[in-house]
Amino acid sequence: MIPIDASDPVGLLPHRPPFRFVDAVDELQAGERVIARYRVTGDEPFLAGHFPGNPVFPGVLQLEALAQAGGIALLSDERYTGKLPLFGGVEGARFRRIVRPGDEIVLAVEMERLSARGGWGRGVASVGGAECCRARLLFALA
Repeated sequence: MIPIDASDPVGLLPHRPPFRFVDAVDELQAGERVIARYRVTGDEPFLAGHFPGNPVFPGVLQLEALAQAGGIALLSDERYTGKLPLFGGVEGARFRRIVRPGDEIVLAVEMERLSARGGWGRGVASVGGAECCRARLLFALA
């Protein structure tokens, strides 16, 4: 089991590099909403193949980053202490802007409805104020 640091919101995530896509949390209302950030450094190993000479941060990882940010909102709520938030599904995903190395993605997630077993949230990812991804996310709690 990976120790979780409740004093640091990012530390609430069970994810660790290289599969953690949240660097910092700017705003947090436990169980309600979060605004977080992730900077695409260009050193991520998958960028070498996505795409050679034209690196693009994958849309599926933008969704993962939103889900991880939402996981912080969930895990900061004492009702969900010790739970493992899993990505249960996605609806209405749209990708509107290419994300490249050097971009900082702002991840905003608002929880819609939560229960003991999981819940739904809406997420929007943006770079420099321009939306790059939006989706409705299903969280399952284990």
